Amino acid sequence: MPDPAVPPTPPVLLTSLLAREDLSLRRIAGPVDAGTVVHWVHTSEMADPYPYLLGGELLLTAGVHIPEAAGSDGGAPGRAKPRPGDYFDGYVSRIVAAGGAALGFGVAPVHDTVPRALVAACETHGLPLLEVPPQTTFSGVARAVWQLMAQARLAELRRVTEAQQSLASAASRPDPVPSVLRQLAQRLGGWAVLYGPEGAEIAGAGRRPGEEVASALAGLAGVVRPDRPAPPSGAAAQTGSVSRAHSTGTRPGEPEAAPSRSAHGPASPAGHQPPTDPGRPAPTSATDTTAGLHLAAYALGAGHGFVLGVATPQRAPGDHTVVSVAAVLLSLLTGEQQSGTGAARSSALVRLLLGAPPEEVAPLLGGERWVVVRARPDGSGPADAVAASALGAALGSALVDPAGDVVRVLVPAERAPAPLPGWTLGVSAAVAPHDWPAADTQAARALARARATRTPLLRHGPRPALADLVPPDEAAAHARALLAPVTAHPALTETLRTWLSLHGSWDRTAVALSVHRNTVRQRITRCATLLETDLEDPDVRMELWFALRHI
Repeated sequence: MPDPAVPPTPPVLLTSLLAREDLSLRRIAGPVDAGTVVHWVHTSEMADPYPYLLGGELLLTAGVHIPEAAGSDGGAPGRAKPRPGDYFDGYVSRIVAAGGAALGFGVAPVHDTVPRALVAACETHGLPLLEVPPQTTFSGVARAVWQLMAQARLAELRRVTEAQQSLASAASRPDPVPSVLRQLAQRLGGWAVLYGPEGAEIAGAGRRPGEEVASALAGLAGVVRPDRPAPPSGAAAQTGSVSRAHSTGTRPGEPEAAPSRSAHGPASPAGHQPPTDPGRPAPTSATDTTAGLHLAAYALGAGHGFVLGVATPQRAPGDHTVVSVAAVLLSLLTGEQQSGTGAARSSALVRLLLGAPPEEVAPLLGGERWVVVRARPDGSGPADAVAASALGAALGSALVDPAGDVVRVLVPAERAPAPLPGWTLGVSAAVAPHDWPAADTQAARALARARATRTPLLRHGPRPALADLVPPDEAAAHARALLAPVTAHPALTETLRTWLSLHGSWDRTAVALSVHRNTVRQRITRCATLLETDLEDPDVRMELWFALRHI
């Protein structure tokens, strides 16, 4: 079984082979189709090569198999001798029936020219005929095909790798599902859509096709949706017929099976599923062709009912791999994890609610020291639940709390958070479980400062300072006495703390607190009045900052 992460070797365009100057091949018969491709090269001198062809070959022959009478182009044929046209017509028709892509005829050493009857037969049956000159060996033609295949494979691997990286990056955006669909549609040059468990379109990206294609794709999504209900009687016979359908049992990431040569019945319209055997599981992927577009549907996750659908004008060898990567990412974004880790988290939550101390619960969550990450999406509006879940996945933790316009994530300390596109992060110091509340406060202050300074990620960084020279009890008592006039007003206390941390900047403090700069001025003025002090004095600011660190 080939590596499912590696796309199959792409075929070679026949025009690319003809363009090789070192081969000097010349097309002398057959259709001029820029889309004709060669999958491999086969050499045979059999009079009937059909049993030895798999389809897609460039068949090379020197004409050794041609009878003398059939190979002669001159003289009047006698009744007892076979007509040249009859032999070549049967020979070429068998190659076409086997699916041969083209025929290459070597003019040496058996024949000096390509028989005219062979040229006529290839024209009649629409088989490209190439003249191979004496200086070009058949092995040289085969080597050129392998070289072109290697180049095409390398280019396809690069394309797939770049697509995988862009899809992974899109999954970490604040709007992960639409971002993944947009990136997928862009990479495939088509339309990508996510269907919900009830069959409705949740999100889509790219150029939406006509209603015929949209209906056929929705019907294909119904084929792969797990636990699909039986449709109403006669539903499958309604509109939405397709030219050819093929369902596979492959899972995202596995190589796609070859299309079946047999025709399937019409696909059901949007919102309906064809009747199925209740004891037979639904396929996890299916393909179809409608109105000249290639359609594919992939079931996401295990039993959640989400389906990814794509419609593309063409289908490159690596497209299945690219779509499979998107399907896996969307499965993670839309599915709920029901693993042993999820059960441990549920157990930890129950124990906390029943009064167990955090340090007893922490081993169930997988870490001894933790950091709290507070995050806000760049742009307007809070992050939705899917975006919050994607953020947690990017940070390596499922302990996510979308709290209003801020997302809080509890992350094991060994998984050091890194900046993420589309997010502003504030990270606490690494703490033991009993210090989680204090770490949350540190992360909140770090996030406010990060937003004010336009920094993607800011960490709380405690270090030994002059404050460590004062006993904590005495420092706390001094702070309570000094700040007593303002501690009854939490908004004043937090504004003073933020303003001092940002060196008295009105604008950056306003950004950090999400208030107007005039509100900041009014609050700071009120603090100066209540404290009966001059906040422009650096000694006063230092003393207030010292006190604010101990309340």
